[in-house]
Amino acid sequence: MTSPTHDARPKPAGTSSPAKPPLSSRMVRATWRGLPARRHRVGWEPGLVVPAADGSPLITDHYFPRAEGDFPTLLVRSPYGRGVPWSPQYGILFAEQGFHVIVQSCRGTGGSGGRFDLWRNEAADGLATVSWLREQPWFNGTLGTVGPSYLSYVQSALALDPPPELKAMVMQVGLQDPYALFHTDGVLHLEAALVVGTGMTHQHRGIAAFGRAVLRLQRRMRAIVSAQPLRGAFAAALGYEVPWLEEVMAHPDADDPYWRGAAPGEVTEPPGIPTALITGRYDVLAGHTFEQYGRLRRAGCETALLVGPWTHTSALQKGWPEVFAESLAWLRAHLCDDPSGLRPTPVRIHLGGAGTAWRDLDEWPLAPATTSWFPTPDGHLTGQPPTDTAPLTSFRYDPAAPTPSLGGPLLSRTAGARDNSALESRDDVLTFTGPVLTEPVTVLGPVSARISASTDTGHGDVFSRLCDVDPQGRSTNVCDGLAQLRTTAQEPAHVTLPMGATAHRFGVGHRIRWQISGGAHPRYARNPGTGEPRTQATEFVSIRVSVHADSVLMLPQED
Repeated sequence: MTSPTHDARPKPAGTSSPAKPPLSSRMVRATWRGLPARRHRVGWEPGLVVPAADGSPLITDHYFPRAEGDFPTLLVRSPYGRGVPWSPQYGILFAEQGFHVIVQSCRGTGGSGGRFDLWRNEAADGLATVSWLREQPWFNGTLGTVGPSYLSYVQSALALDPPPELKAMVMQVGLQDPYALFHTDGVLHLEAALVVGTGMTHQHRGIAAFGRAVLRLQRRMRAIVSAQPLRGAFAAALGYEVPWLEEVMAHPDADDPYWRGAAPGEVTEPPGIPTALITGRYDVLAGHTFEQYGRLRRAGCETALLVGPWTHTSALQKGWPEVFAESLAWLRAHLCDDPSGLRPTPVRIHLGGAGTAWRDLDEWPLAPATTSWFPTPDGHLTGQPPTDTAPLTSFRYDPAAPTPSLGGPLLSRTAGARDNSALESRDDVLTFTGPVLTEPVTVLGPVSARISASTDTGHGDVFSRLCDVDPQGRSTNVCDGLAQLRTTAQEPAHVTLPMGATAHRFGVGHRIRWQISGGAHPRYARNPGTGEPRTQATEFVSIRVSVHADSVLMLPQED
């Protein structure tokens, strides 16, 4: 706290008392259970106009405790509107706990002026908003930021040149690198691109408009993702052209100048601002969070990491009591000088396969000894290295009937852990399964595969997945990844494929399974087999993929 005690209540022009938050937000707030008791009633000052860096109006709502006192401020900047869920989830809940909360629509969204661009204006507009805050009589000079997904990205943008008032950040299921949201190894994250495009185009227009857009996308998804060519086919689902999404799809190369400056953590040293990071094991942005945690720790920044059993969306739904408690404790510690709610260790992670077990750790990822598992011709996994590098087995991937995606880190409602039995019964999916475990095996850290494979067309993909097979034969996905294959004649390509970091215990009686296929559609855009760009391909050919014996699955197993 840096300024004298004062009346935190603003005095909106033409009113004698503060307005209540909107009824819809108060009704949503009333449905939540397991949250800390309310400390203050909440007032609301909607529709404030904040000048952006170029003077464009940024429409802003102000939530505040209706009480005498000196309170810090939280800045929440969103391209998804300022209503539900942001109004109750951030405006009301944090104001109840003793914070001024500014919920602002990014330029070009939610009534704000200017044109929305995926990343190019957030740093300057954030700083312009802080300049506006300095002029407000209730601003005491202590500022924090909080929010999920793109609402985390704008925090990183602000921290590129952090204002002196910024004392803490909380990044929930956070986006750090727009390229990695839309592409892996040059392969378009097709389903994610469509979902993000729908959200950013329609969510700020209100619940009804957003709901209609989501239903339209679901009805037309199959036609869109199977279109030839793919590029341009999504416009019918979203309702109209989205120029920034067209640009994203047209630039699959991470080194393309288009992406220069898109990832704040890569263009500057991480700031020394205390930062709490929150993600889920099946969050589509979990890799972003782990990389950010590593950068911050290496820079000596005070940081904390919470990893729950969540997807990108369930972290803010089923996981909200834990996420809110973690966020509130961090902000109180660094904005209110109250560290009583902080955890004793910097890392807390849920252990999959172990029920409700959590692990409190001093670092992440851990670096236990890596155990190598090798595939055999009869579909087993063994610890014995192969004696040759000959082809082991093969499958045919047909882009006209592509291997479907199932579960994992998605933005759709099918995300998370799923029974893979039906998927593994397909002819275009290989499985290699280890022996029944007589002792539990705990995997903690980054999983990867080194795959040796050849193709008959010179082009292909390989999708690699780790699964847990229970005593009843149910195969559940743990983590996965995809890479492109570029081969010459029958010579194999050798690719090292990151499959994400995880924490999972394979119990006694369970088996470790390695699943390999040629894709996961529509999570990833199909490989046409011809070398054409995926979004422009009009001709598809099937691909014979041969997996060679020197392929290996690498697991960081705890002793």
